Amino acid sequence: MTGRAALILRIAVMLGVYFGLSIYGGVWGWKLLYPIRIFVTFLHEFGHAAGAVITGGEVVSVAIRPNSAGVTATIDGSRAVILMGGYIGSALFGNILFYIGARKESWVKPALIVIIAAMALTGIIWYWTLFTTFILCVFSAGLFLAGFKTKFGREILMFLGLISVIYIIQDTASGPSSDLRAFEEELRFFPAKLWMFIWLAIALGILALNLRMLWREDKREAQVEKKEKPRKKAKAVK
Repeated sequence: MTGRAALILRIAVMLGVYFGLSIYGGVWGWKLLYPIRIFVTFLHEFGHAAGAVITGGEVVSVAIRPNSAGVTATIDGSRAVILMGGYIGSALFGNILFYIGARKESWVKPALIVIIAAMALTGIIWYWTLFTTFILCVFSAGLFLAGFKTKFGREILMFLGLISVIYIIQDTASGPSSDLRAFEEELRFFPAKLWMFIWLAIALGILALNLRMLWREDKREAQVEKKEKPRKKAKAVK
């Protein structure tokens, strides 16, 4: 099986698991996908926090609620970037994790360390509620055990990244609704509905670019293998 075919198969299996659980899983499907919703919420709120930090603002607190909703309180910084950072930032983070899991095996453990540290530190430094700190620390511990004590680090990272992106795209109309309304007030020349489609187009564009990069790398590897095969055969004959 070629690298591209193997990648397509992995993506198909992951999407099958996700949509199978979300559509046909019922209560158990909802429970099994709960960690994914928590992770997506974390990426969203971390995107708001990152938007504040990179524009000179300050993060006061980050909260994740038991129903998987979230809220981030910030001071100063660019409000437009902070608001956009939740949706666009989480789409970008998810694609990066997906790419690393799919193609960069040597980056998997460093990426896992960054995620674990980011979640744990968010729950401690930007503390708001005990539930937030508890759920982020539990997720961090589970991710450490799954990523470092098993051989499935790549699959875990790829699954978290891919399903996070799919979930974000699915949730476009309702998920960032409060951010879209606030963004409309900040930049008055477009209504929230139009901004929703613009953000969705950006998220889809990032995913398309990611997939294109993956296909290109597979093609490049296949060409390298073709060039190396004649050399190996000639060496064997000699």
